[in-house]
Amino acid sequence: MRWYALTVKNQHEKAVAEQLRVKGLETYLPLYRSRRRWSDRVKTIDLPLFSQYVFSQFHLEERVRVLQTASVLSIVSFAGVPCPVEASQLEALRAIVGSGLPYSPWPFLRAGQRVQICGGPLKGVEGILAREKSECRVVVNLELLQRAVAVEVERDLVRPCAQHRPATTAGAGRPGFAHC
Repeated sequence: MRWYALTVKNQHEKAVAEQLRVKGLETYLPLYRSRRRWSDRVKTIDLPLFSQYVFSQFHLEERVRVLQTASVLSIVSFAGVPCPVEASQLEALRAIVGSGLPYSPWPFLRAGQRVQICGGPLKGVEGILAREKSECRVVVNLELLQRAVAVEVERDLVRPCAQHRPATTAGAGRPGFAHC
């Protein structure tokens, strides 16, 4: 049996995991704690670490039974073939969740990806994400001079670049600047 990622309806992750357990299938739904503020109180709630995904272990022959589960939309597949989750990645995820250390969802970033700094004195600067050992750097190119400068930034200040929008404020249209 292999582990597969299932796409499910938004906010149905816990119900799907329970329904699959009732069907006798092993499931894994990693949760994280989040503080939510309402007008009259603050409450800590458990939310799915990966919104709209539930992991389940089954034989491929059982996929019809899995897909017939209410709120299950599909099995994550490539070229129409269900793709199992790497066991090492799932074990790493379980280790993180079970570690007692703080964790939360994070945007997926790759070295070489165009990013934007979303806080601090460099807020709005765009560049290319680079890694050097455990350091996170953003490289900004000066195309005209064919030179670049790298700045070390905290990982939590870097986000993937959004699609460029028309400039609506002074300076927003300048190269290397955008809004988070």
